[in-house]
Amino acid sequence: MLLFRALRRALCAVAAVLLLPLAGIHVAHAADTASAPGAGYWHTSGRQILDAAGQPVRIAGINWFGFETANYVVHGLWSRDYKSMIDQMKSLGYNTIRLPYSDDIFKSGTVPNSIDFSSGKNADLQGLSSLQIMDKLVAYAGQDGLKVILDRHRPDASAQSALWYTSSVPESTWIANLRSLATRYAGQSTVIGIDLHNEPHDPACWGCGDVATDWRLAAERAGDAVLSANPDLLIFVEGVQTYAGASGWWGGNLMGAGQYPVELSVPNRVVYSAHDYATSVAQQPWFSDPAFPANMPGVWDKYWGYLFRQNIAPVWVGEFGTTLASTVDQKWLAALVSYLRPTSTYGADSFQWTFWSWNPNSGDTGGILKDDWVTVDTVKDGYLASVKAAGFPSTGTGGGGGGGGDSTATCAATYTVTSDWGTGFNADVTVKNSGTSALKSWQVKWTWSGAQQVTSMWNATYTQSGASVTAVNADHNGSVGVGGSASFGFGGAPGGGGVPSLSCTAG
Repeated sequence: MLLFRALRRALCAVAAVLLLPLAGIHVAHAADTASAPGAGYWHTSGRQILDAAGQPVRIAGINWFGFETANYVVHGLWSRDYKSMIDQMKSLGYNTIRLPYSDDIFKSGTVPNSIDFSSGKNADLQGLSSLQIMDKLVAYAGQDGLKVILDRHRPDASAQSALWYTSSVPESTWIANLRSLATRYAGQSTVIGIDLHNEPHDPACWGCGDVATDWRLAAERAGDAVLSANPDLLIFVEGVQTYAGASGWWGGNLMGAGQYPVELSVPNRVVYSAHDYATSVAQQPWFSDPAFPANMPGVWDKYWGYLFRQNIAPVWVGEFGTTLASTVDQKWLAALVSYLRPTSTYGADSFQWTFWSWNPNSGDTGGILKDDWVTVDTVKDGYLASVKAAGFPSTGTGGGGGGGGDSTATCAATYTVTSDWGTGFNADVTVKNSGTSALKSWQVKWTWSGAQQVTSMWNATYTQSGASVTAVNADHNGSVGVGGSASFGFGGAPGGGGVPSLSCTAG
């Protein structure tokens, strides 16, 4: 059954509104990033993903789309600075970003657009190409302790494709661009792998042996090309739509992978990826089953979960999402989160995932952010709380934090006004570990020259005496690895004040 899916990537212009506190935040962070899982490149062992030291890790992340559209860059930069959004992702407990792109970003004439450079926002992105902006996002995500998965989403910005090639973008171009990305980020373990092609669907097949349509064979050709440029990367391989007469979500059918596995030149690199959605995207027969939602674990086992349960390979649900508008969708999301296995019970011996999406302008799912590109949909985010996981060690360029008495904990803080409407304003403060050992805690102080008062603060607690303010880390963001950063935000009144000098004290 061919599923006609609504356009989830349409650009919608939005106006900045009052920044509201981020409620319901819960993040698990390791106090000692030197021993925290996630360092270096990763590999697979049975159904688990292991870091360079052999410690199991869990991908618990978010999709941030836009590079695959005619903006040729992640969306939302027309409203906010990219660093503040990555900081916010971290503060909410997401540890990985999936970045969709199209092959258009490799063309010399491609120019990223719809980026706001006013008031210092995105200043270091000015004049850069799409790939150079991707470099900046990868570097900052790594400093924040987030990992990145690159997703070849479309051959060009116009539409998704059933097969991995089209008449205008042949297989040779697809593979050359995948190899180019693998080379570009070689040695940067923030980029843990590449999702070879988004949502193969009919006439794509699995194991049929037709070189023109067998997605499994194409994934082997492309995966080996990527590994020839960087043998340390994970290769994420999505499913198809139909196998042995059973039809499901585009990219969501991995029934054939057990009998016809993807076999690559480098062992322990394959992670299978499924997509799964609710009725806000399209109807499926299992939603009208009288046993719903109790029937859903059986459905997921059939299409992709068996790979995990039989210890064949890790499974990453690369996309899942919903508007949550219907009761059916609410039950579906609750059932899927339970199926993915709560971190508190199973740790990293769990399904991997990245939610669709960070962006609010996904037409049939919405996002974690609301339409102002700032306020968090705390209901939607709350569904994911039990399967979130710890962040990873920073890959920033700060000092190494070696042993001995010379390592010091120091920090620096920067203050950015994100909006000012005269009677009030919002600001973000970023705390960066500028020393040679991990921070266990931090506090930031400043004194305004005017009559400003803090009206609310999130991701920190504060006291104010006269014009002097002291902000202290929250429980979840006091630990900051070398070269990493944490952030908090606040609302104040009145507006029109200058940017004060900040002092940061590390603990």
